[in-house]
Amino acid sequence: MILDLIPESTRAAGLGALMKGAGAVTRALPIPQPALLVGPGSSRRLAQAVAAFGHARVLIVTDAMIAKLGLLDGLTQALGEGGAGYAIFDEITPDAPIPLIERGIAAFRDHDCDALVAVGGGSSMDAAKAIAIAAANPRKSLRSLAGYFKGLRTPMPVYAVPTTAGTGSEVTVAAVIADPERQSKLVIVDTRIVPRMAALDPQLMTGLPPAITAATGIDALTHAVESFIGQWATPYTEGLSLAAVGMIFANLRTACRDGANLEARETMALASTYAGMAFTRANVGYVHAIAHQFGGRYHTPHGLANAIMLPHVLRFVAPAVESRLARLAVRAGLGPESERDEVLAQAFIDGVEALNRDIGIPATLAALREADIPELAKAALHEAHTGYPVPRYMTQDECEQMIRRVLPRDQPAAAAPDAAEAPAGKPAARKTAARKAPARKSPPRKAAAAATDTAPTAPRKRRAAGAA
Repeated sequence: MILDLIPESTRAAGLGALMKGAGAVTRALPIPQPALLVGPGSSRRLAQAVAAFGHARVLIVTDAMIAKLGLLDGLTQALGEGGAGYAIFDEITPDAPIPLIERGIAAFRDHDCDALVAVGGGSSMDAAKAIAIAAANPRKSLRSLAGYFKGLRTPMPVYAVPTTAGTGSEVTVAAVIADPERQSKLVIVDTRIVPRMAALDPQLMTGLPPAITAATGIDALTHAVESFIGQWATPYTEGLSLAAVGMIFANLRTACRDGANLEARETMALASTYAGMAFTRANVGYVHAIAHQFGGRYHTPHGLANAIMLPHVLRFVAPAVESRLARLAVRAGLGPESERDEVLAQAFIDGVEALNRDIGIPATLAALREADIPELAKAALHEAHTGYPVPRYMTQDECEQMIRRVLPRDQPAAAAPDAAEAPAGKPAARKTAARKAPARKSPPRKAAAAATDTAPTAPRKRRAAGAA
C-alpha cells in the first residue's frame, strides 16, 4: 500500500490537506432528507403514505423477533387498507452477511416488489438499502457495489421504521453489510439510497432491553460527537450534533431505566436522527474505524464497540479539539460556559465515561485478543486515513496502544467472545410470506421492540405463503 511507504509525519500532513479538500466537495453534495413522521402511531401513518404513493407490493425487511412480537401488525394492516400488497422477509440478523442479503434480493424479485420498508435496527435498514440498490443493478455483485456511487441505475424506493435509537440509518447515505469470507464489512455509499420517508414511533421501542438501549444510545452519541469534532463540520451539522448531544445526555439514562417512558424514547429517536443527519454530511472518525474492525472480526455489536472506544479516542484527539469538546460539555450540562476550555473538555470526557458506567457499558472488549491488535490497528488506520476527516492523526503504535487499553483484564486475551458478542448462527433457509394485510383489526398488544442489532433472531416455524 502506497501510504505505508510514506513517513507517518508527512502522511498526516498530506492526509489532512486532502481531507479538507474532500470536505469542500461534501459541503456542495446534494443529500436528500427523508420526510419524518414522529410520535406514537407514526409507523401506521407511514404505511398509509406508502400505499397512497401507488406501490403495488412492498418487501418488508425485518427480523423474526419483530414479526413474532406483532410489531408489524399496524403497518401491514394500513398497507392492506390502502390497497398495497406486501411480502415479509424476516431473516435479518445482526451484521447481515452477503448471503443473507442475496436471499433478500431474491425475495424482492420473486414477489415482484416495487419498494422496500425496513422495520428494525440498523441491520434491517442497511439490508433494505443494499437490496434496493442491488435489485436495481442486477449485473453487479454486492462487493462491486461497495464504495461510492457504484450503482448505475437508481435504487428501488426505501422507507424506514427504526425500532432502535442509535444508528441513524433512516437518514444516511450508507449501507453497511458483513463480508464473512473476508472478515470485514462492505460499505455501499450512494445518496439515492437515503429512505424517502421514516417513522420515529416510540411505541415500537418501549420493550427494547436496557443493554441494547444503552449501546444504541451511545452509538448515536458517537455519531454526534465525531461529526462535531471532525474537519468537515459545518454550522448546519454543528447545530444537529449539539442538539443530539444535549438530548442524549438528558434522556438516555431515563430510557435505560424506564423503557416504557414514551417521551424519553421519542427524544432519543429524534436525537439519533439528528446525529445521523449530521454525520451523513460531516462523517465520523477513529471510533468508527476501530469499531468496524471489532465488528468484522468478532461480530461485536457496532454500538457497543463505539461505546467502549469513544472515551479513549476523545482523550487522544482532545489536544486538537479542546474548544469543541468544551462546547459539547456545555450543551451536555456538564459545566458552565464561563469555565475554561481545558476544564470543560476534560469534563466532557469524564461525562462520557460516567454515562457509560451508569448505563452498563463495559470498559473492555471480552472478545479482543492481543495477537489481533496489530492487524486491527492497521485496518482501522487505513479506513480512517482514506475516508474520515479526523481532527488529529495517530500512528500505528498509538492506535495499537489505544486498542490494548480495552483488553479484558480478568480473562486471557485469547478468550472466546461472550454471549453478547458471539457470531450469530447460520441464517435459516429463506422464508417470506407475500399477502395482503388481513381485514380484521389486530388485537391490542403491549408495545415492544426486538433486539435487532445485538440479538440473534428467534427460532420459528416455517409459514406458508398467503395469497398476494
